[in-house]
Amino acid sequence: MQRYILALDQGTSSSRAILFDDRGVAVAAVAQAFTQIYPKPGWVEQNPEEIWSSQLAVARAVIAQAGVTPQQVAGIGITNQRETTIVWDRATGRPVCNAIVWQCRRTAPMCERLKAEGYEDLIRERTGLVLDAYFSGTKVAWILRDVEGVRARAERGELAFGTVDSWLIWNLTGGKVHATDASNASRTMLFDIQRQAWDEDLLGLLDIPLSMMPDVVDSSMVVGNTTADLFGAEIPIAGVAGDQQAALFGQTCTEPGDVKVTYGTGSFILVNTGNRIVRSSKGMLSTVAWRIHDTPTYALEGSIFVAGAAVQWLRDRLGLITASSDTEALALSVPDTGGVVVVPAFTGLGAPEWDMYARGAILGLTLGTTRAHIVRATLEGIAFSVKDVIDAMEQEAGAPIAGLRADGGASCNRFLMQFQSDILGSPLTVPANIESTARGAAFLAGLAVGVWSDEQELRNLYSVGQSYAPTCSPQERERIYARWRKGVARARAWADE
Repeated sequence: MQRYILALDQGTSSSRAILFDDRGVAVAAVAQAFTQIYPKPGWVEQNPEEIWSSQLAVARAVIAQAGVTPQQVAGIGITNQRETTIVWDRATGRPVCNAIVWQCRRTAPMCERLKAEGYEDLIRERTGLVLDAYFSGTKVAWILRDVEGVRARAERGELAFGTVDSWLIWNLTGGKVHATDASNASRTMLFDIQRQAWDEDLLGLLDIPLSMMPDVVDSSMVVGNTTADLFGAEIPIAGVAGDQQAALFGQTCTEPGDVKVTYGTGSFILVNTGNRIVRSSKGMLSTVAWRIHDTPTYALEGSIFVAGAAVQWLRDRLGLITASSDTEALALSVPDTGGVVVVPAFTGLGAPEWDMYARGAILGLTLGTTRAHIVRATLEGIAFSVKDVIDAMEQEAGAPIAGLRADGGASCNRFLMQFQSDILGSPLTVPANIESTARGAAFLAGLAVGVWSDEQELRNLYSVGQSYAPTCSPQERERIYARWRKGVARARAWADE
């Protein structure tokens, strides 16, 4: 009997389900967008019930589309938007409020207060993270403080906290399992990445009861089974990883020094650092890549908050395009940006600046500026943001990063990929299967249930789809990059009031 792995890819803007066969080939895929909620400037929320219902709907649909029986699904792998925070009632399973999304900046003042009180170094030492509103810890603290009645319920042990993976596991198992994997735990700002345990000092600092926290499990192991009513059979949940760590695994970047960049809602560059926690002085994050057989693999990460979200903004907010795919032809229709720079800092700047108060900017407009110039400048802004991170990583490593593996939806954009190669002065490859995030979750699950035997077998499944080599002169690269850095300086600290 042919066996399959079902990957649940719960992203920031959509829930997706992809069915992989034992060759790692995606045989069916279904996606469903869900509502983004913006209650105030800088605030971003989602409805946890809609996250769950959309994910369940596409999981059922993809099994039906592929025409397989639930008994043929050997396991489920989960990958997810990472720092998004959900708190729910253990008895009813009902959320106490909307999910606070990773992009949300509402806890920036709380972070500033913690910095002023001198906790930044402690948080970095224990968690590998910078003190920023991006992470889950201050989001949980905000819910406990600002949602009426929640604090008392939490102190009575009635409430559970989780990132999206925990929320899905809870619902898939009918409330029997409250767990997260080590990669997702490492994004909460509450987890000691060296001891591999929740940090009671940090929980105390943010006044979060330990009783709310999920069990931390390996990224590749059976953590529980789905209830039989969901799919017609109990299916093991066998792989869990945050989306960027899953993409690293899906690109088979399993050796120290392997690097990938994912172009999703945001853009994230990860380099595998093996069993070493590499501490950054340039705004990179030290994080858990995955944990297998109770042994963590670490990564150094550069986080860019806005990438594909900028293209969505062009489409949904400005109406400059009707589909994301329009951007490639528009960008190629002009020889350059006409001097326009777009800094897509809509929710602040991540690595290497970590400026919670930066905001998006369009600079260099003239009466000759067209929508093609703005579209091209937006794509270039994504590539420049990646260069900022790669440059910082190279400085810390003391050596150039020779070649990059790209994935995510925007890796199909040939203009963006060529420009990325040009501005880096480095070759870039895109795999034949760009679904690296879902594929990584599938690989982790498949290892746990015996569909694949080891990481070498997974590496044999990798194949290159497109390759790009730089064509830009060093002088031109330096000129246009200097203009970008000038734009970043203008966008910084814009919302400091």
